[in-house]
Amino acid sequence: MKICKMKAAVLWAIVLVMVCCSKAMSAETPSSPNGRVLLKPDMKDGNIVSFSLCYKGNGVGEQAVMTLTAFGVQTEDGGGRKLMLRNVSAPRKVKESYAMQAGKRLQCENEANEVTYTFVDTLGREQCMTVRLYNDGIAFRYELSGLCNTLIGEELTTYDIKEGTKRWMQKWTEPYEEFFPLSTTGNSQNHRWGYPALLQSGNDVWALITEAGIERQHSASSLHNERSPECYRVVPDRNVMRQTGQWVSPWRVVIMGSRKDVIESTLVTDVSAPCRLADTSWIVPGGVSWIYWAYNHGSKDYHIVKQYIDMAVTLRLPYVLIDAEWDEMSGGGNVEDALKYAKEHGVKVILWYNSSTAWTKNGGAPGPHERLNAPENRENEFAWLEEKGVAGVKIDFFAGDKQETMAYCIDLLECAARHHLLVNFHGATVPRGWQRTYPNLMSVEGVYGAEWYNNLPVLTNRAAAHNATLPFTRNVIGPMDYTPCTFSDSQHPHITTNAHELALPVLFESALLHWADRPESYLAQPQQVQDFIGTLPTVWDETRFLHGYPGESIVMARRRGDTWYVAGINGTDNAMSLPICLPFNVNGKQRVQLFADGKKQGEPWSITTLKGSYPKVIECQPRGGFVMVIQ
Repeated sequence: MKICKMKAAVLWAIVLVMVCCSKAMSAETPSSPNGRVLLKPDMKDGNIVSFSLCYKGNGVGEQAVMTLTAFGVQTEDGGGRKLMLRNVSAPRKVKESYAMQAGKRLQCENEANEVTYTFVDTLGREQCMTVRLYNDGIAFRYELSGLCNTLIGEELTTYDIKEGTKRWMQKWTEPYEEFFPLSTTGNSQNHRWGYPALLQSGNDVWALITEAGIERQHSASSLHNERSPECYRVVPDRNVMRQTGQWVSPWRVVIMGSRKDVIESTLVTDVSAPCRLADTSWIVPGGVSWIYWAYNHGSKDYHIVKQYIDMAVTLRLPYVLIDAEWDEMSGGGNVEDALKYAKEHGVKVILWYNSSTAWTKNGGAPGPHERLNAPENRENEFAWLEEKGVAGVKIDFFAGDKQETMAYCIDLLECAARHHLLVNFHGATVPRGWQRTYPNLMSVEGVYGAEWYNNLPVLTNRAAAHNATLPFTRNVIGPMDYTPCTFSDSQHPHITTNAHELALPVLFESALLHWADRPESYLAQPQQVQDFIGTLPTVWDETRFLHGYPGESIVMARRRGDTWYVAGINGTDNAMSLPICLPFNVNGKQRVQLFADGKKQGEPWSITTLKGSYPKVIECQPRGGFVMVIQ
C-alpha cells in the first residue's frame, strides 16, 4: 500500500511538472450549433476553476444564466482531488434522430457540439468531463477509469444561483409531491430540492435544472444548498455499489432558452440511452378508467370495479386500472372474475402492486405485497399476468432515490417488457429518461396531483396556479400521471371550472391517461364532452408552447395526425383574457370545436362549433380554461 502511494505521489509530481513547463493551457468557448448556448471556462494558472453557462438571444445580448462553481466526482480511495486540466478535445458534432412511443413528439431530432475536458487528480487518475451544447441547453457528465472495487463518493457539481433570481423549486420529498412556489431567495428552512428546478435569469431567458441517464450504477440526486443560499450542490442519494474499471455518471442537464425552448425541449430523452427493447409493437398508449379518486380506496369491491369497466366501455377507453387491495376483492367476485368481465367487454386491465420498499405491510400499506421484489417471484407474477391477458402494472410506494431503488426500477421495467406489460410508477422518483430507454414506461406520478383532493385540503385554493406551473416545471422532463379532469368533488372540493379541468388532459402529458372521476359524473356531461374524452389522444406528433407564465396561465397546442388540440388555463382568481396565436393556418374546410367556460352564473359549459375560423382571444373565468379541437 505504501509503495502504491509513493508511485501515485511521483506520478502527480510528474504531472505538475508537465503542466507547469508547458505553455499555459487555454480553453475555447464552445457553443451550441445555433450559437446561442455557450460554456465559458474561467481559467486560472492554466487550470479551469469554474464554468459560466451563458445564453445569447431573444433580443438581448449574451448573459450568464448561472455559474458552475465546482465540478468533478471524488472516490473513497482519494481520487478526484485537486483536478488539473490535461487536455481539451476538439469539438465533435453529435446529431441524432430517434422514435418515441409517447411524449411531446413521436419523432425527435437533435444536434449538439461535444467537448471533453480531461483532468488528472492527485492519484494520477484521469477524470473526463464531457459537455454537450444543444440548441436548447447543456448536458455534461463525468467519466472515471482505472477503478478497482472503488466506491463513488461525493460529487462536487455546484450551481451558483444568485439571490434575487426568480425560481420555481420543489422541496424534495420521497414521492416528489410538493408545490413549485415562486421565490427569489435560497434562504429557506428547507435545504434539499427536487428536480426539476426552474429559473428565470432574464426577460425571456430561462433554465431548468434536472438530470438524465440513470443506470444501475447510479443513485438519483437532488440539489442541496445548506452550505450557502446561492450554492446548489448535486448530491446523489446513496451509492452502495463498488465500481471496477470505468464508471460514467448520469447526465447533469440544464435546459436553456425561452419559455418555448424549455417547454418544447426533449433534452432529457436526447441524452438518455436508446431504446433497449427489440419489439415495441405491443406498446399501446391510451385512456384509463380509475377507481381510487372517487372512493379514496382501492379495488376491493367487485361491484364497483365492474362499474369502472362499464365506464371504460361507454367512454371508449381501452384500459381500466384495478387498484390496490384487488387481492382481497369481494362483493360478488374476485380478481379472476374482474379480469374475465373486462375481457368479455373488450377492456384491457392494468393491475396495481406495492413495491414493498417504502410503505410496507407492517406499516399498514395496502397490498398485494412482496410479489415483485425477488427476481424469481417477479418473473412468476409477470408471467401469470401475461397469461391472463393483463396489459400492464401500476407499481407504488418506492423508497426514494437510492441506488438500490434505481436498480429495482430498471429490473421491473426489463422484466415487464419481457412479458409485454406496460408500467406506471407511482409514489416514485420523477422521470430521468427511462421513457426512451424502456418505452413500456408509460407514466410516472412524481407530482402533487388530483388524488390529493382525497388526502388534504391543500389543492382546493392552490390547484389553479399549480396547474399553470406544471407545464413549465415537472411535465417538461417526462410523463406525469396527475389524474386530470374531474368534474365532481372527492373528499375535498375543487374550485376550478369544468373547462379548466377539460384542458388538463391536453396540457399534461401522460401516455396512460387516467380518468378518475365517478362514472355518473362523466356520463352527466354533454355528449360532446364524452366524445372528447373517448377520442383524445395520449401521444403527440408535435407540441407547441403558445403563451403563458408560470403560476398565471398556459396555452399550448398539440397535434396528432391532422388534428390540433389547443388548450389553455387561467391560474389566477381573477377573470383573464387568453390570446390565441396559432402556429398554423385554419382553412375554410376545417371544423373548430370550442369548449369554454359558461357565460352566465350556473352555466358549466359554453360549447360552440365554428367553420374555418377561431377566436383570437378567449375570455376565461377565474380558475377557468378552454379547449379547441381543430380538424
